[in-house]
Amino acid sequence: MKFDLLTTVDAGTLRFFNTLPAAGLVRHLLTWRTLFWGTTVTEYLPLPSQADGSSLVESMLTAWRRSSRLCVIKDIPHESPLLTEAERIAAAELIEACKNAGFILIAGQALAYVSIDFENVGEYLSRLSSSRRKNIRRKMRAREDLQVDMMNTGCERLNNVEFLNELYELYLNVYQQSEIHFDKLSAEFFFAVFKDTSLDGHLFLYYSAGQLIGFNLCFVHNGMLIDKYIGFRYPAAREHNLYFVSWMENLAFALSRNLKYYVAGWTDPEIKAYLGAKFTLTQHAVYVRNRLLRRIVDKLSSHFEHDRAWFSEHQP
Repeated sequence: MKFDLLTTVDAGTLRFFNTLPAAGLVRHLLTWRTLFWGTTVTEYLPLPSQADGSSLVESMLTAWRRSSRLCVIKDIPHESPLLTEAERIAAAELIEACKNAGFILIAGQALAYVSIDFENVGEYLSRLSSSRRKNIRRKMRAREDLQVDMMNTGCERLNNVEFLNELYELYLNVYQQSEIHFDKLSAEFFFAVFKDTSLDGHLFLYYSAGQLIGFNLCFVHNGMLIDKYIGFRYPAAREHNLYFVSWMENLAFALSRNLKYYVAGWTDPEIKAYLGAKFTLTQHAVYVRNRLLRRIVDKLSSHFEHDRAWFSEHQP
């Protein structure tokens, strides 16, 4: 794909490039053809269970054959508490193999999660500061004016084309107002997921005065509730504090299923930290075809680590 190198730079660096006289031309010059290994629909890079790290990296580089300026192995977990011991070992071996092959390691996005080690949502809130508790409880009053329904993926209602189109429109609303864009998932993708009876998927639906104003699609996997996709109708979703309401609904659901973690996904670390989430960073392994450019990217790699920079500034 064509990849804008400034997608994940820190705010200061981005402001600098955007103020240049020929900013549009510069952005064009910094959009490089790139081969990505990975996917945006999983939290981590899917790894074959039988292959060792060195063999994987060698096969990836062989398949790439320097056909683009960059080769990126994306979202490699790094010391993640969400993995099994075998998965942690495999990820560490892959990172080491990437280093040995000449890849540059760059910190990726921060994956937010909550350990379900509390008896109820009240106990969870008690761990936050008094000012945050007061603000969250105030926002949660909007829950009284909402109707919340939940249905499983593959249920009969999710065969209704009109309903599916409405859900997809709500997803597009969130996509279009997001500051960071990766790929835009297709309606066909969502329809297939919604209709799949093999998934332990749970679609939370939020109504105000009979109108659907938001949805949250989550999956239960390996003892975790994984928050995957949301869709909002604006401004109603903001007026009803739907982000806060859905967060607490998800925690309550995870408690009801005796799950170990609620995995809240990427982006917006500020609000997720405010709501009590912890974070684990991934790593991207980047191979630059040109040796001179490789040295330059290596020297400037810290400017591409937006989430790590945020944590360095805001976390104790």
